[in-house]
Amino acid sequence: METHNFTVVTEFILMGITDHPELQAPLFGLFLIIYFITLVGNLGMIILTMVDSQLQTPMYFFLRHLAITDLGYSTAVGPKMLRNFIVDKNIISFYFCATQLSFFSMFIVSEFFILSAMSYDRYVAICKPLLYNVIMSQKVCWVLVAIAYIYSVFVALMVTINIFSSSFCGHNVISHFYCDSLPLISLLCSNKEENEMIILILSIIDLISSPLIILASYLLILRAILRMNSAEGRCKAFSTCGSHLTVVTVFYGTLIFMYVQPKSSHSFNTDKVASIFYTLIIPMLNPLIYSLRNKDVKQALKKTRKRIQNIFS
Repeated sequence: METHNFTVVTEFILMGITDHPELQAPLFGLFLIIYFITLVGNLGMIILTMVDSQLQTPMYFFLRHLAITDLGYSTAVGPKMLRNFIVDKNIISFYFCATQLSFFSMFIVSEFFILSAMSYDRYVAICKPLLYNVIMSQKVCWVLVAIAYIYSVFVALMVTINIFSSSFCGHNVISHFYCDSLPLISLLCSNKEENEMIILILSIIDLISSPLIILASYLLILRAILRMNSAEGRCKAFSTCGSHLTVVTVFYGTLIFMYVQPKSSHSFNTDKVASIFYTLIIPMLNPLIYSLRNKDVKQALKKTRKRIQNIFS
């Protein structure tokens, strides 16, 4: 009969991004700039879509919540990661680790289904323009967002409670720069297979259901665009979807690369690179993509800038 030496773990040691001391300062500066741009970009997008009268439509309602989720999971990881660059030992407490995992999981999963809701919104706008205001009513928009948040809370609690109610056997060195589910499961000596199965099932559900909704929406959009007689109408339809398609491709491409790679070729170093991209780079890029490609957002930014200049002039 197999026995384990159960030891209570009260804290974890994060290995961080690099073990080369000479890279600590440059990386700290780089990621501080990235996080600052993320913070300003997403907060700006949230405020802009709340105060500007031209941006009070379902499209920008979902864009606001996309910015909230981007800001949420980047903040769950970013400040702690930055602090770890300037301390000698990257220690995180047991409960703070659980909190970080739960908030990170909640916001990441929310983003899956907010992106799905955005694709459905684009489908209705292009394929059923006359019924757009009826189908995409304020109530429907809130229901879609509420479903995303409620499901994400359920997933986050299920994953976090299952992992942190298991035994770590005294192993407390996490081969990552934040508390993620896969590195934590590798430290378990009880319920490891159960936790791996839960993560696998939830990942399959999220990485299949949400992309399927997006794919179905865009196939219907493509069919509608190909039926348009006007070249101008086609260009307008493509430009309406361009920003969302760019965000979806980058986001899902990174996650699929990380979670659906064969176990034999699975590497925590590879995971770190992918994790840096989707926890820090993508939340920085999303508001830039939407602000640079969207005329309404550009106009709203110009109006806001003029208002600020008038206040201080």
